[in-house]
Amino acid sequence: MSKRFFVYITTNPRKTVLYTGVTNNLQRRVYEHKNKLAPGFTVQYNTVDLVYYEVAETAEAAITREKQLKAGSRQRKIELINNMNSTWQDLSTEL
Repeated sequence: MSKRFFVYITTNPRKTVLYTGVTNNLQRRVYEHKNKLAPGFTVQYNTVDLVYYEVAETAEAAITREKQLKAGSRQRKIELINNMNSTWQDLSTEL
């Protein structure tokens, strides 16, 4: 059985801040964000809504993709979110 990795974007309730991350367990990681168990940026800016994610087959691929997204513009991230989740609904309820 192969392990899956996720690149994801969370936002705050006002949809003004975007956080890009990578994990091997998306459900657990979102739980940590929502419950403020991951100190730092996500707690400070309250990025608790999962609005975008994609799957990678290897950790290396996920990290590379995360770096691409972080290096890209905010507008590019907004376009990715809009293409997958045009209403910016919290996708964590579907996990």
